[in-house]
Amino acid sequence: MAFPDRIERTIDLAHPPRKVWAAITTAEGLGTWFGNKATIDLRPGGAGQLRWDDGGSANLRVERVEEPAVFAFTWHIYGLPEDDPRRTYVEFTLEPTGAGTRLTVVESGFSQLSDDAYRKAFDGNTDGWGRELAELVDYLDAA
Repeated sequence: MAFPDRIERTIDLAHPPRKVWAAITTAEGLGTWFGNKATIDLRPGGAGQLRWDDGGSANLRVERVEEPAVFAFTWHIYGLPEDDPRRTYVEFTLEPTGAGTRLTVVESGFSQLSDDAYRKAFDGNTDGWGRELAELVDYLDAA
């Protein structure tokens, strides 16, 4: 069975690209909407970490930084053992619009998984991106 390899979400934000860029690439921004605390070394090969109050965490490896248009990282695939080396690739693309910014988020790399692992990771991250992007909108609107 062929699986979709990617999750893609596009949202229009009523904020300039520089503000959206700061929200997705700084520890302050990421630690507010995408976790409860964050660190990030914003350069290709740099490390980042998201932490949640419930004790969960996610380690990131920065892959692309093209300010203010593209930010990308790889991270552990939800549902796999921590020592599994497979990762998905997450890319944020920012496009200026007349009223603000069009943000597209694409997470790819799910086709490398077995049926069971795929369903857990793909469904979990599909739901997760919906929640997290709603939190990004709230964060930007409150700032």
